Amino acid sequence: MSAVILPKSGQRGLYRALVLRKQVLLAVLVILLLVSLLLDLTLGPASYRFDEVVRALVSPDSAPLQVKVVMWEIRLPVALMAVAVGAALSVAGAQMQTILNNPLASPFTLGISAAASFGASLGLAFGVKFVPVAAEYLIPINAFAMAMLSAMLIHLLSMRRGVTAETIVLLGIALVFTFNALLALVQYFASEQAVAAVVFWTMGSLTKATWPKLGLTCLVIAITLPVFARRVWALTALRLGDDKAASFGVDVPRLRFQTLVLVSLLAAIPVAFVGTIGFVGIVGPHIARMLIGEDQRFFLPASLLTGALVLSLSSVVSKTLIPGAIFPIGVVTSLIGIPFFISLILGSRRNAW
Repeated sequence: MSAVILPKSGQRGLYRALVLRKQVLLAVLVILLLVSLLLDLTLGPASYRFDEVVRALVSPDSAPLQVKVVMWEIRLPVALMAVAVGAALSVAGAQMQTILNNPLASPFTLGISAAASFGASLGLAFGVKFVPVAAEYLIPINAFAMAMLSAMLIHLLSMRRGVTAETIVLLGIALVFTFNALLALVQYFASEQAVAAVVFWTMGSLTKATWPKLGLTCLVIAITLPVFARRVWALTALRLGDDKAASFGVDVPRLRFQTLVLVSLLAAIPVAFVGTIGFVGIVGPHIARMLIGEDQRFFLPASLLTGALVLSLSSVVSKTLIPGAIFPIGVVTSLIGIPFFISLILGSRRNAW
């Protein structure tokens, strides 16, 4: 049966309808994220109604003092940190999957998060400085340095002839075990106080989020997103294969290197502040890909929104599992992500790559 070729006017109409559908989906994700954010703010040891939360946010002076303090000093930084960290990890996972052409790639599965946690633990337990910086920047810099080292190792090995996507995943698993073993050594030799702090990284928690930490995380996102936005066409072309992208004028090695640097930054800063949070970098991009497709003009913001939504909903779940207590969010995301991860390995979706 011969294919039906639409006239140009029909093709333009079909394209506009497709773009409109993607824009509507992005708008729906924004609305869902706002609802989840408000729901997150209502939950806690003391529950508040939606109207009380909105009043405290929109008009703090007219809200009761207790609600105002709880919202602005305690819950809002934590809820917004969940959104920012989810967005950062999801975008990092999306771009790592793009440049490695691997559906299982993410900062968590390829060892970047584990490396960042190890770097942060060295500074936390022993005061090790990879770069001579002020004490308040010690942990993020250490985390970024180790994440960068892990990412560069992955990049160098991915350039070798005969290395497949499966090989990169196996290398990432090896890095995860390696840095987890090194992290265990740090805990063995560290003091009890340092061990308690290191355990915080391994479990992942948003409870220590503050406005300065949130500001730095948002700054990293604000720096990296425009860079990715300027390269949407090159990143989309890369999904067609290295040779095809090179024929379009894309400098593939340079694009891959620059993207890995930015991915390391996006993964390291959240890990430095909230600990290891796994599988958001896999779940967010794949949900976005199923909804939007591979066009980076829409896939990039969709990955950001889905990752933020997943972690925001995980924050909600962490407050409802045990009444009166906040469950470690890293454990929640793992419980959500592991079945999804297994389905990616065993399901037919992998064959579409």
